[in-house]
Amino acid sequence: MKLRFTKMHGAGNDFVFFEDLADELTLAPEQVRFLCDRHMGIGADGVIVVKPSDKDDCLAYMHYLNSDGTLAEMCGNGVRCFSKYLVDNRIAEPGATSLIADTLAGPRPIEYVVDPEGMLVLASVDMGLPITDPAQVPTTLQPTFTHPDLGPVVREQPIETPMGPLAFTCVSMGNPHAIAFVDDPSRFPVAEVGRFIEQHEVFPEKTNVEFASVHEGACGFEIEMRVWERGCGETLACGTGCCATEVAAALCERAPREADLKVLGGTLHVKWDADTGHVIMTGPATTVYHGVIELPEG
Repeated sequence: MKLRFTKMHGAGNDFVFFEDLADELTLAPEQVRFLCDRHMGIGADGVIVVKPSDKDDCLAYMHYLNSDGTLAEMCGNGVRCFSKYLVDNRIAEPGATSLIADTLAGPRPIEYVVDPEGMLVLASVDMGLPITDPAQVPTTLQPTFTHPDLGPVVREQPIETPMGPLAFTCVSMGNPHAIAFVDDPSRFPVAEVGRFIEQHEVFPEKTNVEFASVHEGACGFEIEMRVWERGCGETLACGTGCCATEVAAALCERAPREADLKVLGGTLHVKWDADTGHVIMTGPATTVYHGVIELPEG
C-alpha cells in the first residue's frame, strides 16, 4: 500500500503525517514502528493521522501514535504541527488566525501567525488546566502539598533510582509527567533514569519523565530540560513536558508562572495563566518534506 506523507517537526520533535479525512486509514503498531524507524523507515518520534472530528467546533481530530505503536492522549509539539498542516493545506479557512484541534485529551484552541504566503510559522496552544490529583495523573505516590486551585499535589516526592533518590513532582497535561529538578540536565544520565522511572510501579500507565534546572537570565527565567518520552525514549523536545515542567517549577517555587523552556531542539515559551489557570504554549512548527512510502501489510 502506497501512502502520501508529510514529515514535520516542532523544535526537533518529529512526526510523520497522513491525511485521512475520509477516516479510512488504520495503522497497526508494527506499521507505526516501521514508519518511525530511522534506518528502515522514514524516522520519527511519532505518527499523526489527520482525521475528521465529531465535534462541531473542531476542525479535525489529531490521532497521535507513539513510535512504539501505542496510542497517546496528547502531544504538544505534535498539535502545533497539526495546526500547521491544517493551515498550510488550506483545510483551515484562509485568512483565519485561530482554530480548534480535537485530541484524545480534548479540544485545544490554537492561535497562529502565518507568513506572506499564508503558511503557519508560529502557534500558541491553549493546553488547558494542569492536573495534579494523583489518581488522575495517574500515580500511586501520595500528595505532599495542597494547592488552592489544583488540590492535592505530589510535590518533590522522593523515588529511589539507579542514580540514588530523586524528588519528583507529578503533573498531567492530558498525559502523565514526572519532573525532577537536577543540577545540570546536560550531564544527567537521561536514558538510564528515564527508562527506569517511565516503567516504575508508581505510574500505572507509565509516565513521561523530565529532568530540569531553573536559571534567571537577563531576559527572565529560563528552564533547561531534557525529556524521556513514554513509548519513545529521549526526544529533542516535548510540548506537554515543557508545560508540565513549567507548572512543576512554579508549584515548587523555583520559577514564576512564565518562562522560556530550553530543550535540545530549541525553545518553547510557556505561561501558566494566573487568571484562567490554563497553560499556554508557544513555539514553531516546520514542514521538512513530502513523500510517498510503500507501507508493509500490518
